[in-house]
Amino acid sequence: MRLSTVILPVDRWAEGQKNWRQAEDLGFHAAYTYDHLSWRSFRDGPWFGAIPTLTAAASVTRSIRLGTLVTSPNFRHPVTLAKELISLDDVSGGRITLGIGAGGSGFDATALGQEAWTPRERADRFAEFVPLLDRLLTENAVTHQGTHYTAVEARNISGCVQRPRLPFAVAATGPRGLKLAARHGQAWVTTGDPKLYAEGTPEQSLAALRAQSDKLTAACAEIGRDARELDRILLTGFTPDRNTPLESVDAFVDFAGRHAELGFTEIALHAPIPDSDFATDPAVFERIAVEAPAQLG
Repeated sequence: MRLSTVILPVDRWAEGQKNWRQAEDLGFHAAYTYDHLSWRSFRDGPWFGAIPTLTAAASVTRSIRLGTLVTSPNFRHPVTLAKELISLDDVSGGRITLGIGAGGSGFDATALGQEAWTPRERADRFAEFVPLLDRLLTENAVTHQGTHYTAVEARNISGCVQRPRLPFAVAATGPRGLKLAARHGQAWVTTGDPKLYAEGTPEQSLAALRAQSDKLTAACAEIGRDARELDRILLTGFTPDRNTPLESVDAFVDFAGRHAELGFTEIALHAPIPDSDFATDPAVFERIAVEAPAQLG
């Protein structure tokens, strides 16, 4: 079981860079950030861009993996995103993971002036976005005329530092998204079942996650892929017991152990942000980072 963290881009870099250095010093496997234009309760405060933030983070760290959790088509185009990712992978020395999902119906969905897409429209775009981005990151020149996206001799020489490309961690819970994860992902990401967030129980959450994981395994079987090739990442903070794991090291080890039994290989914890939904005790957070991995094996 690997332990990673999520650092929301809410601090000016003079202060924020300390969080990325600390994540590496604490021994986290990876440090991710959200790729949004703003997000929920942070909408009226500072919120910085994911790609520039990760580029800066790459310059102040040495070995920790870095990435988005997650990027979406809401305000991204595969052609320009591919160029930025190749550059970021180069700057980081091949330490980038792209977390990618279909996007939601929040502010990002309408910030460029478009009407919010329906769930089906988001799924349709995602189904075209991911394979095209895969090509853009692995081929020197790509031409594509699709329903939603076009590329005309889009050139990306000489590609990613990581070969054949940087890894995709595909966020998905529905059948179409899980098929994309099975075909294109090196990892799968979930936050659990959002319907259980407010009134569900930890037991119901585990059952929902088990069902999602089983569907991913089935999607892999359909295309003849060994499901064990995919890492399975749980982004915490959105399950019914979202606060309990960060109360103590023992509470976290119990939480992580129950999810490891479902096949999860990585758990991502939000770094503490005072006066927010992620207002974790920094001392407990640090103890979890340092002490929990040895107990989880």
